[in-house]
Amino acid sequence: MNKFIKLNTLFLLLLTSQLAIATQNVVLITLDGVRWQEVFNGADTNLINHSDFVKDSAALKAEFWHENPKNRQQLLMPFVTQAMAQKGVIIGDRNKESMMSVSNPWYFSYPGYSEILTGVVDKNINSNDKIPNPNKTILELLHQQQGYKNKTALFGSWDVFPFIVNDVRSGVYVNAGFMPLEKELSKDASLLNAMQNEIPSPWHNVRLDSFTYRFAKAYLLARKPKLLVISLGETDDFAHDGHYDHYLKSAKQSDAFIKDLWQTLQVTPGYKNNTTLIITTDHGRGSHVNDWQHHSSKQAMSRTEQAHKAFPKGIIGSEHIWLAAMGPSIKPLGLVKTHTELKQAQVAATILKVLGENPQQLNPAMAPAIEEILK
Repeated sequence: MNKFIKLNTLFLLLLTSQLAIATQNVVLITLDGVRWQEVFNGADTNLINHSDFVKDSAALKAEFWHENPKNRQQLLMPFVTQAMAQKGVIIGDRNKESMMSVSNPWYFSYPGYSEILTGVVDKNINSNDKIPNPNKTILELLHQQQGYKNKTALFGSWDVFPFIVNDVRSGVYVNAGFMPLEKELSKDASLLNAMQNEIPSPWHNVRLDSFTYRFAKAYLLARKPKLLVISLGETDDFAHDGHYDHYLKSAKQSDAFIKDLWQTLQVTPGYKNNTTLIITTDHGRGSHVNDWQHHSSKQAMSRTEQAHKAFPKGIIGSEHIWLAAMGPSIKPLGLVKTHTELKQAQVAATILKVLGENPQQLNPAMAPAIEEILK
């Protein structure tokens, strides 16, 4: 009888363990166009001293420079590269046999975000135009499942995200560009909306990341989504504008947002010890002074005479990306040395497996999960 009770107890413990995995939450944060070079080595010596890209090199170096690359890494993104890497995994340091890249042939934003969120590569998604995505993202696939209705959401700084998620068809909640925050989500909504209108963004189609993060955090606490995507965009636009100083400061602030969110999750019922955090990017950038501002493949560059003439081989290396993750479903492996190049398309299935879902049942064409990082 005692043996029977012990077996029953063991079975219940195993069942409880499986249910805990299946009811987990995921927060995916993307940092637009942040290079793996800075993530793993901190500020670039060739750029931090360049007068074309930095207004006050002495002040910037005081904040971000150290002769040791490891120290520079800690000065720039301490939470992602230290706390997350120590408690979970980080991938993408190509100098240390850790490699990840996009699968799409274009190396820019809409194709990259579609690949991240759908797990498939659609070569016909070949521009950043506001065209509704014909492919279903994991946000939509889950939204259609019992238990996930109205439990997936995306907040983005870029105003193209409603089209990437195809919010009209999918019914997924999307707040992007300069959309306001609904007043019922936060007591500070009116103030945040007023500030978003009053503080000018440098760009016509990308709001400042602080609003995106604050809106997303308010939504998380109010609506308790099971899958929340937050896409911060300043880093890419500052890089395109040639402002390396602002690019570094925005990356550092993004890291601070991520730390704040993780700390919030750990004191919030339903999320504490039950949430996996994944950070990645939609594309890389060039590696040199003359091309770090840009990204695009040879195929993409060949579509305009001016771009093809300036970069006939495309922006070499802008397909290289990185990923960090931690949480109850992630092995504490630190830097993962890859046997083969991991792909951006694998992020979607990885998220689904963390949530206890079968990716192939939801979309048989989806790329496989990154199994080596999952418990």
